[in-house]
Amino acid sequence: MQSIDRAMNVIKVLVSNSSENWLSITELSQECDLPVSSMHRLLKAMSLHGLIQQDGQSKQYGLGNIWLEYGLRMYDKMDYISQIRPELERLMNKVEESVYLSQPIGMESLVIERIDSEKSQIRVYDQLGSRVPLHIGAANKAMLAYMPYNQAKKIVDALLPIQERAAFWDILQETKMKGHGISHSERTEGTCSVAVPIQNHFGEVHGAVSIGFVSFNLTEERLDFLIKNVMETGNRVSAKLGYRGT
Repeated sequence: MQSIDRAMNVIKVLVSNSSENWLSITELSQECDLPVSSMHRLLKAMSLHGLIQQDGQSKQYGLGNIWLEYGLRMYDKMDYISQIRPELERLMNKVEESVYLSQPIGMESLVIERIDSEKSQIRVYDQLGSRVPLHIGAANKAMLAYMPYNQAKKIVDALLPIQERAAFWDILQETKMKGHGISHSERTEGTCSVAVPIQNHFGEVHGAVSIGFVSFNLTEERLDFLIKNVMETGNRVSAKLGYRGT
């Protein structure tokens, strides 16, 4: 079990290393708080399984190509993405902003698709694979608001201190009443997002579609335009997944 924990720690360090694609064994040892000798044995075992690879010239380590293979296989299994993508592209072309597809996983959401507009001068980026606690952001509030009460309560109780829960429930109630979530400078100063939940044929929350944009010079008319279009997209996407409304 300890070996698995250590291997996953190495993977997390390499994945989160945004400045460089490769790290030396010394750097990995420092990041993972392991002796170089232990790290060497661990990297050797991980290399045998293709989890990491070593650059022949620099001798530094990076993620193995097997992760790309696994990722593509998982992507193919998410057949609904191929159904939804045309709607996301249509939304992006209409609003000329970055558009996202998120999916709830436990206490977090995962960004599983992103389509950027080339016409947007300032882009708001959430990387594919980004995980966000479910109480943060428009997409997550939209998903929480439409989850069964007991499921949402379990998440809210786990993520928020007791003194903040009542106000948060008010936000979720307003989100469900309006049919969309909204976020202002919640994760990054000067950015906003609007989002709607996606529901499947059982009426279960399957994910959320959101638009990310900057708040600079944002007018009420522009905000209404974004909300209108993301809600229309959400309705079409849910219909494609078999949702027939209540």
